[in-house]
Amino acid sequence: MVKEVHVEGFEALQKAVDEHKGRQIFVLFSGSLGSDGMSWCPDCVAADPVIKESLRVASKDAVFIHCGVGDRPFWKDQKNIFRMKLGIKCVPTLMKWGEQKRLEDAECAKKDLVEMLLEDD
Repeated sequence: MVKEVHVEGFEALQKAVDEHKGRQIFVLFSGSLGSDGMSWCPDCVAADPVIKESLRVASKDAVFIHCGVGDRPFWKDQKNIFRMKLGIKCVPTLMKWGEQKRLEDAECAKKDLVEMLLEDD
């Protein structure tokens, strides 16, 4: 079964990636949750159930990291660390760590695209 890890922020992401070196890693960058338990990002809310359901096609040894990128003002800062260090342009973004393969925005809510990204090569 795919191991799911939830982290908040860039440093926590780096730590989670380091802890799972040698395994296939997928990362979902998403708007952080507010006090109501919902993401401020409507596209992230729409994509979340599609991605969770699609995890069944990923390798059983894979790791899925759900990374909160901060609140809306932090994310909108064009110099935030996710944009500068990882080239993340939008949320949600689902990527295969260490590769160029990624889905962005509304693509993350399309089951066929998500499953193609998650399937073992």
